[in-house]
Amino acid sequence: MESLLKTLGAKTLMMLRSMGQMLIFLADSVLLIFVPPFKFRRFLKQIRFIGAKSMSVIILTGAFTGMVLALQLFYTLRKFGSEALLGPAIALSLIRELRPVLAALMITGRAQPLPPR
Repeated sequence: MESLLKTLGAKTLMMLRSMGQMLIFLADSVLLIFVPPFKFRRFLKQIRFIGAKSMSVIILTGAFTGMVLALQLFYTLRKFGSEALLGPAIALSLIRELRPVLAALMITGRAQPLPPR
């Protein structure tokens, strides 16, 4: 019984230590935002690259994923006579589940570091 409590206590302390390190990292990151030198121009370039320049890739990926999903779902819905629910089903599945994942994958795939200044 004592070894079980020691093991449980050690794991708990390790988890708390890890959470404390993450909290310190977060606090340091937030505080360093406000420490000079400010690189506001580079920040705006990253926002433009991630936001505006990635939209075409994300929209294209979402469109083709939606088409494939619709094609596969249509045959299943036709068996039950529910073809009218194809549009809402695709919209809900893409908006709720797949859009954030696909957007993150496409932005990560496009990511390239800016050259140093």
